Order: sequence, then C-alpha cells, then structure tokens
Amino acid sequence: MARAGWVRSQPCALALAAALAVCAFYYLGAGRETFSSATRRLRATRAATPPATPPGPGAVPVPVAARDLHLLMMFTKAERSPALRAKGQAALRSLLRHGRLRRGDALRLHLVTEGASRDIGEGLLRELLRGAAFRHEVIFHDVNVLTEKLFPIVEAMQKHFSAGSGTYYSDSIFFLSVAMHRIMPKEITRIIQVDLDLKYKTNIRDLFEEFDNFQEGAVIGIAREMQPVYRHTFWQYRRENPQTKVGEPPPDGLPGFNSGVLLLNLEAMRQSKLYNQLLEPAMVQKLTEKYHFKGHLGDQDFFTMIGMEHPELFHVLDCTWNRQLCTWWKDHGYSDVFDQYFQCEGEVKIYHGNCNTPIPED
Repeated sequence: MARAGWVRSQPCALALAAALAVCAFYYLGAGRETFSSATRRLRATRAATPPATPPGPGAVPVPVAARDLHLLMMFTKAERSPALRAKGQAALRSLLRHGRLRRGDALRLHLVTEGASRDIGEGLLRELLRGAAFRHEVIFHDVNVLTEKLFPIVEAMQKHFSAGSGTYYSDSIFFLSVAMHRIMPKEITRIIQVDLDLKYKTNIRDLFEEFDNFQEGAVIGIAREMQPVYRHTFWQYRRENPQTKVGEPPPDGLPGFNSGVLLLNLEAMRQSKLYNQLLEPAMVQKLTEKYHFKGHLGDQDFFTMIGMEHPELFHVLDCTWNRQLCTWWKDHGYSDVFDQYFQCEGEVKIYHGNCNTPIPED
C-alpha cells in the first residue's frame, strides 16, 4: 500500500500522548484544538446537530443520522517524492470533487505524517479544502509516535510479512490497520484507511455505507486481490493440498486480499476475541507454519493469511470499490491465469493505481 501531514503541532501534554497514543491536532476552519478537546467538542456537536428540514405535507419523514466519517491516509517522506505529492493531490481532488455528505455529516481526515511532509500536506490541503461543500476537519498523527505504540503489538508478525529477513522498527507503520483498534481513541468506532494512489469516481459517503452490510462477526471490509500474488505466495501449501481453494481465482477461490481500501470497524475489532487472539505471536507463528507463508506486503499479508482460516472476520468489498490496475504478475509467470483474477464487472467506484500504474483520465 502507499505510505503517506499538516501544520506544525503545538506541544501535547505528556499525559495525553500516553493516554491517546497519538500526537494529533484537529483543524476546523482557522481554529486549532488538541485531540482530546476536539473529541469532547465532537460529542457536543453531534448532540446539538439540528434535525433535517421537515418534509412537505403528506410526506413520510425518514430520519437521517448524521455521521462523523473518519478517513485515514499515510503521507510520509513527501519531501523526497514529487510522485507521492502528485498522487496525494490527485486522490484528494477526486475525493472532494465527488464528495456529497448529508446535513450534519463531517469528514474527519486523518493524515499520518512527519516533519517536512506535514508542511507539504498543510499547503496541499489548504488549497484543496478551500470552498469544500461539507464540514471537514484534518487530524495529524505523528508517524514516530504511532510506530512506538505499534511495535510491541506487531513485532512478532513483521518477520513473516515484511521484505527482508529482519524485524525493523520503522516497518511497524505498515501494520497500522492491523492494530488501529488498540491505538485510536474509543470515541472513534469506525474508520476507513486508504492508499494514496487512488482515484475516486463516486461519493465517499457511499463507501461508509458498506459498514452497514457487515455480517455478524465481521470486523474488516476489504476487496479481493486482483492478481495471482497469493497463488504464488502459497505455492508450497497448494502443492501439498492440490484440492485447496487457497490462492485460486474468484468467484469460488480464495485469491487473498488487497489493502488499498480498508473498512475498519474499530469497535468490532476491540470486541472480537477471535481477532485479538490472532494477533498473538503464537497464533501468527502457527498459521505461518501451516501455510508456509512468507510475504512482504505488511497488513495485506496478515489479513490474507487469517482470511484463509477465518473468512467470517471479513466483509468482502465488490471489486469496483478497489479496482486495481497493476498487471505485474501477468508478465512474470502467470499469463495463463491472470485474467481470471483481473476481471472486474460493474461501474468502477475507486481506481487503484498500484505498482505505479497510470489511472484512466476522466
């Protein structure tokens, strides 16, 4: 997934940093607030949100619940990468162009960033959010603070799902989605994490509606991987189990997941005994040994592996919500089966230009 800040933050009290595990600042208009004060204000705002305009004579009133729509992106090392800055600008521009929120809704945009990237993000967002047609706030999370909190939780799994043979402290941020329920304040119950290399073709609020389609027990919404990545990764398990659906293409197979678009029901993740058991080092070791798994795609690999064992934890998004464009594996040994994974019917809602693949112009 793409790894991706805004304004120099005021110092946070140490107690808040320890309690919240974030160094984050909310921006609404020209005001500045600490994370906790904004959370308190958000509660008050929700309670004070005026009702929708009454319907006309004879109409049946339909209650419409206002929502805080939390959306998180990575925006790091942007000062070194013009390409990353361009991707971020294009993604945000398309998101805002199609965004249509209901009365009382607010988009809470979370950016994980550091130093110089935060300054770049500030200028970018100031320009793009000027004149936005809906309420919005921006929240900054310091990547180093998040990494410090993540490392003890995900250290054991990094060696199985990271490039190279070692466990690197800085790689922990690539597992943010795996343990976000243990880091974000409990007031945030749902959040969507997205890559930067996306182009939105529909209203982002419609994606949040997918949370309402989760079956009992599901904690994460995610689309299938659209290349035979895991046909390759699970090669040994597949050889030992020739009748398995693991790594097979859809609709009947289990091709694995792509983490470019992630719906994280944080409250469900906190409450799920099964999901939290799967985070334990012993369980990770057990499953990686069972499936002979060694990956390099971070959270995506973890979700794919546990999805083979416990598919009930996942709400599978339609491919149109994460229409991946990368075709790398077509030219690297899998041309005969590639199209079975890559096909996607329906009007695309979000394009994903993974592996630096150009996204179609409007």
